[in-house]
Amino acid sequence: MLLRQVRSGNSEGPSTLHRPRQRRSLTLAVSLHYAHAMWSTPAPAIEQELSSSERLVWSGQPRGGIRLRASDAFIIPFGLLWCGFAIFWEVMALTATAKGAGPIAIAFPLFGVPFVVIGLYLVFGRFIVDSRIRERTFYGLTSERIIVVSGLFSRRTKSLNLRTLSDISLTERPDGSGTITFGPAHPFGQWFFGEWFPSGSWPGAGQFAAPAFDMIDRAKEVYHLIRQTQKTAT
Repeated sequence: MLLRQVRSGNSEGPSTLHRPRQRRSLTLAVSLHYAHAMWSTPAPAIEQELSSSERLVWSGQPRGGIRLRASDAFIIPFGLLWCGFAIFWEVMALTATAKGAGPIAIAFPLFGVPFVVIGLYLVFGRFIVDSRIRERTFYGLTSERIIVVSGLFSRRTKSLNLRTLSDISLTERPDGSGTITFGPAHPFGQWFFGEWFPSGSWPGAGQFAAPAFDMIDRAKEVYHLIRQTQKTAT
């Protein structure tokens, strides 16, 4: 009888000792899940930017995945030509200097490496970067502001006051998706970076492109909702 009681007591011991550890693991899992939710759904990402008197009217984010734009009709052929010529030049440089020695034999092939990298980015890389940026971009319309939260490696927030916002333009696609652009922009920067290299997919592009709700669903409905909210903004 005594042996059974000792065994019974030992069998309960480890489970009792592991309970605090299980609770800590559960708490950590919940915290990680909440942190992921803050960066995976629009509403939580926008709500933490609101003031006490502000009300969230609408939230959303761009369409995900690899997306083609009208500008790709030019950029894709141009990128293929650039990349093809850069790789051809690099192969010729390596072949010509294969039996050589000295600084020229090393510097000549290295000169073409940046052009190959740019070509590969034009053909493949920019689609991946643009997709990742859109995945981490969230839009919000509040009773007072337009809010854009973005950032691939760090969180960046832009906001526009509805009362002082004058220029709002809508570009709609046949499927109902589209882009709503806010405020004036640098003429060349908006044409080149806003259309050809959007969403900051090229380094430094974000400072030229105007704030926008890019590639959102039901763009026309959101556009009218912005106009209605703007009339009642306090």
